[in-house]
This record gives sequence, C-alpha cells and structure tokens, in this order.
Amino acid sequence: MASIVATLDAMEAEGVVENADAIGNGPLAAGLQQLAERYAIIGDWRGVGVFHALELVSDPVYKTPLPGAEVLKLKQQLMENGLLVFTVENRIHVVPPCIVTAAEVEEGLAILDRVLKNYTASR
Repeated sequence: MASIVATLDAMEAEGVVENADAIGNGPLAAGLQQLAERYAIIGDWRGVGVFHALELVSDPVYKTPLPGAEVLKLKQQLMENGLLVFTVENRIHVVPPCIVTAAEVEEGLAILDRVLKNYTASR
C-alpha cells in the first residue's frame, strides 16, 4: 500500500496528470483533428487526455470500416517509421505516455501524417 501512495504522491508532485491533460487535450487532440480533416480514411476520431482513437474507413460516406488486414498494413508502416500504436478492429489507438512532451507529440503526428499520405496515395 505504501508504494501506491508513494507513486500517487510522485505523480502529483511531478504534474503527470496535468501534463496528460494539457498535452492530450491540446496539441495531440488538435493534431489528430487536423489529420481527420485532411484524410477521408479517418471516419472519426475521439479521445480525452492522452487516450485517442482514429476510426479508419474505406468509404467516408457510409463509414464502412477499413478491413483489418489494411489496418495491420498501416500499423506496420507506422512501426517501421518509429511510431508504436495499437489497433483494434478498424481503429488505431494513439496513446502516448502521460509524460509525453509537445515535441514528441509533434513527431508522432508527423509520422502519422506521412504514413497516411503514402497509404492514401497508393490506393
């Protein structure tokens, strides 16, 4: 029990929760919104703090989910470019650590942008 309390105390002292809120609901959310506006493959995006998801679609009008095999291709391309994400069905979950910096978010968003640009250009 003491280790739990110590962890919570350290998180409070270091502003971990405040950082997750500020970065996640600030530059991360804004950047993901810009990507969603730029790429029709993103049928929806949602999130709070540092937990966000991009819902990928093959048809932006009918919101037809992108097939899992295509999502896995995107995941592999993201990983090859240095961005580790996890996927579930047709969603890419963007979940950086609570201590992420604005510069790291910018780098991750640039990787997402580059991979989505290449993927959509090849379709």
